[in-house]
Amino acid sequence: MKLVQKLSESKKTLFSIEILPPLKGKSIQSIYDGIDPLMEFKPAFVDVTYHREEYIYKKRDGGYLEKVSIRKRPGTVGICAAIMNKYDVEAVPHIICGGFTKEETENALIDLQFLGIDNVLALRGDSIKTEPSFVPEPGGHHYALDLVTQINQMNKGKYMDEEMKDAAPTNFCIGIAGYPEKHFEAPNLISDLKYLKAKVDAGAEYIVTQMFFDNKKYFEFVDVCKQNGINVPIIPGLKIFSSKKQLTALPKIFHIDIPQPFYEELEKCKDDKQIKEVGIKWCIEQSKELLKANVPCLHYYTMGTSEATRAVAKAVF
Repeated sequence: MKLVQKLSESKKTLFSIEILPPLKGKSIQSIYDGIDPLMEFKPAFVDVTYHREEYIYKKRDGGYLEKVSIRKRPGTVGICAAIMNKYDVEAVPHIICGGFTKEETENALIDLQFLGIDNVLALRGDSIKTEPSFVPEPGGHHYALDLVTQINQMNKGKYMDEEMKDAAPTNFCIGIAGYPEKHFEAPNLISDLKYLKAKVDAGAEYIVTQMFFDNKKYFEFVDVCKQNGINVPIIPGLKIFSSKKQLTALPKIFHIDIPQPFYEELEKCKDDKQIKEVGIKWCIEQSKELLKANVPCLHYYTMGTSEATRAVAKAVF
């Protein structure tokens, strides 16, 4: 079922999670172990992230360096199929620009359609560590807007081979990312919203936000989206603080602010156990306020663990 249909039919705020594929060589059981404790809250969908290839240089005989491609977390498509089969819940794979040609994207979407996966989250993706900025694959998309356009064209039965006749249209519900504190590459929020609206106009049907720790930023983001003609459901993305190192890592990686009252509470913590307790408490209060505002869904970035998310969900749902 399309997520927009789920959202429109539900009379209450839904619950959903995002998970990481296991590292290469690890069992899918770790995925099940992370989802099982959360099934009592009936997640409306499970997002599965996609991690593109990276490159390392290995020293070979003779002293020369060989560029080797590695993929640390493969399996997004297979994991989505397994989740849907095991739990009878919608799985949403991330589809990214980085590392894919347009033809490879088309083939991946065909595979997803064959598996009965109706929902995708279309993202540009991050640059790899060896590149200072995002570099598209030769023959690939540079922007998420182009990716959304390609998916929507396939929904209309238009494939890359223009000579194809009577091609079966796909039926994907397309989600995109939104940034209440703006994307770090955007010069300002208004310019960021211009590109967000372009993606909605190109066929995106819902938005999932980057994590935030100040609900005011989310509410302001929703308001300014509406003012700019963006009227699709906007799902707040929430993250539970769990370690001291996240005090510096999360703002650096995700370009987000930590509210001063929250920061002061986290700073008082002596160890990660206390950090997690404060993080859970803060996320519960965030969730309750958002729930009271009748947001369409509360989406939790679990990072593959369920303990903290379960504590929050138990207090909120």
